[in-house]
Amino acid sequence: MTSATTAPASVDASGRTLRGRRALVTGGASGIGAAVARELAARGARVVVADLAGDAAHALAEEIGGEVWVVDLAATQELDDLALEVDVLVNNAGIQRVSPIEEFDPDDFRRIHSIMLVAPFLLVRAALPHMYANGWGRIVNISSVHGLVGSPFKSAYVSAKHGLEGLSKVTALEGGPHGVTSVCINPGYVRTPLVEKQIADQAKVHDVPAAEVVERVLLQDVAVKRLVEPEEVGSLVGWLTGPDASMVSGASWAMDGGWSAR
Repeated sequence: MTSATTAPASVDASGRTLRGRRALVTGGASGIGAAVARELAARGARVVVADLAGDAAHALAEEIGGEVWVVDLAATQELDDLALEVDVLVNNAGIQRVSPIEEFDPDDFRRIHSIMLVAPFLLVRAALPHMYANGWGRIVNISSVHGLVGSPFKSAYVSAKHGLEGLSKVTALEGGPHGVTSVCINPGYVRTPLVEKQIADQAKVHDVPAAEVVERVLLQDVAVKRLVEPEEVGSLVGWLTGPDASMVSGASWAMDGGWSAR
């Protein structure tokens, strides 16, 4: 997927910090990704909504005046020769499986790593030449508090997010001399379909009623006893891609209500 070279951005009178920039958001059709796509579009970017759910991606792209890329990020070999002419890359797509290690399906483990670690590497690899040529780029990896700490029954998710943290740091070191920053955002549990879908599995492995999963499992280690809202993550992405964050690179930004402070 390529396009003509993007013109340098400028801030207009309304403060649209990404006017003239092109952004790609994976998993952009719902949840955190949709909130990020709306935020970047509001800041003036032309947003490519990348998602496997084509209808939802088209609906959001129409809403924000963006583009659509219907893609299965698990099919990583199809991304090997990709070239991306984008100025902002947000690696957000993810899935979850909750199971003890000895019962964890090997194919599920591989798929999670393909979507959440191998694909981000390939997308970064595809985007850097354009960013380097323009002397500017912003890479934001939506990691998780599980990129900083572990939790039982999430071996694939936790290990993939820890790998994403390392990828982001290396990208920051290599990209810095070329005007490219790379960061991670580490939210706790966010009010998204991904979280809602795992409640039944969490209830099973922790042996608690489904109605009590949020309070007794998801928010157990959180000081601020509520879920993160997708728009809060989107707002931080907006700041990290703006003019005041040019020295913010190689860092992990916890948005976990104090979870990782323990």
